[in-house]
Amino acid sequence: MSWQDRSGAYGDGSEGHYSGLMGRLANDEREDAHTLPADRSALARLVEHQRALLQREDEVHRVLVGVVLDGGGLAEIADAVAGFFAGAAVLTTTDGRVLAAAGAVDGGDPASLPCFDRTGRLVVEDEPVGRRDADGPADPTRAFVRIVAGSSDLGLLGAFSPGPAFTATDVHMLERAATVAALAMTKEQAVAAVEGKYRAEFLRDALAGRAGGPADAASHAASLGWDIDRPLVVVVAETDENDAETTRSADEVRSLQDRFVRAWTQAVRARDTSVAVAGFSQEVVVLLPVPPDADPDAVLRPVGELVRVVRGDGGGGRRTFTAGVSRTVTSLADLPRAYDEALTAVRVGRQVDGGSGTAHFDRLGINRLLALVPDSADLRRFVTESLGELATDDVPEHADLRNTLTVLLDTNLNVAETARRLFFHYNTLRYRIAKLERMLGPFTTDPQLRLTLELALRVHRMKGI
Repeated sequence: MSWQDRSGAYGDGSEGHYSGLMGRLANDEREDAHTLPADRSALARLVEHQRALLQREDEVHRVLVGVVLDGGGLAEIADAVAGFFAGAAVLTTTDGRVLAAAGAVDGGDPASLPCFDRTGRLVVEDEPVGRRDADGPADPTRAFVRIVAGSSDLGLLGAFSPGPAFTATDVHMLERAATVAALAMTKEQAVAAVEGKYRAEFLRDALAGRAGGPADAASHAASLGWDIDRPLVVVVAETDENDAETTRSADEVRSLQDRFVRAWTQAVRARDTSVAVAGFSQEVVVLLPVPPDADPDAVLRPVGELVRVVRGDGGGGRRTFTAGVSRTVTSLADLPRAYDEALTAVRVGRQVDGGSGTAHFDRLGINRLLALVPDSADLRRFVTESLGELATDDVPEHADLRNTLTVLLDTNLNVAETARRLFFHYNTLRYRIAKLERMLGPFTTDPQLRLTLELALRVHRMKGI
């Protein structure tokens, strides 16, 4: 019987059938001799079937262990599992990031299946462990099992089959494969942890200006597999949750940060393996190569692609984060300055947007200066005196009027454009402008008042005053 014909003559529950036959064997000996040959024949077929299954499981286990002992990794294990089921296989992290994949289903990449989101993440919150039948013609039968090492949940191993539905025996065989995958994954994580430590120490020294001259720093980076002797920007991604004030346990925080670093490392290496990337206590730093004459918009496009991949469509326990981008540097001696710029972009960007955004240092504008002003009584008095009643939310209408004023100033008092953005009728906006001028003064004709109001609105939004 071929492995692909997994439904078999006995189907699921053959183990229970086997136990039942063994229990009746003693009674058979006391029954009429004419019935013995038939029952013994059935038992012999069942025993042979079980022997074949155990032999196949041992063969699968032996093949996978051989892959690991020969130096193979997750990609080779995925390839072997895909071959066992004549379909496709994936290994993912606990939050659904694909670590390795092999094979195809109906001639297509597994990541194009409905159970993956648009960023290529397995939607783990919708994928139960065990067997799952197809939900439609484009959705193949599949099975997922957890990859566990001790008390640590390392990820998921999944198999997709274009043929018959998975049986309980198939899932058991997949679980045997998961034990070998845990060995390979643990080994890779141990190696990555050691390598990551040395890389992070070097990158921290380079960002602090302690890595020696530019030539020495570039040479050391090359020995780590990085090319930093080219125009680049410093990208800092910092988690929005403050780990110093969290209620999570230290182990949980460490696990979440490790997952965050691995997500960035995987996204960067998928783009370019020579890009420097390392994780610190609550942030990840990337030295992203860019064209020397790239403007902020051109720089933000590749950064945005990385952010999109790391963030995914949410879910799976992913942490929110804010990313900051420095100006382009062409000399390694300027890395400390660029790192400070990226950190400033993170801090100011979070104040302006409330977190989960991406900010370029050159696009901070006046917000850079406002971020340097301490939150004092004088600053609060400035906001209150400038915005008057609109500085508070005592009346629900105040927040709506502040938004109208903000958009109006952003469009340089272009009434038609403001009405379009706010989905207002032209006359409705005219009425609101008149009401705002009665409350704040003639800002449509007084440029100094407009500047004061714009600064007050920015401080109100950044400082939460």
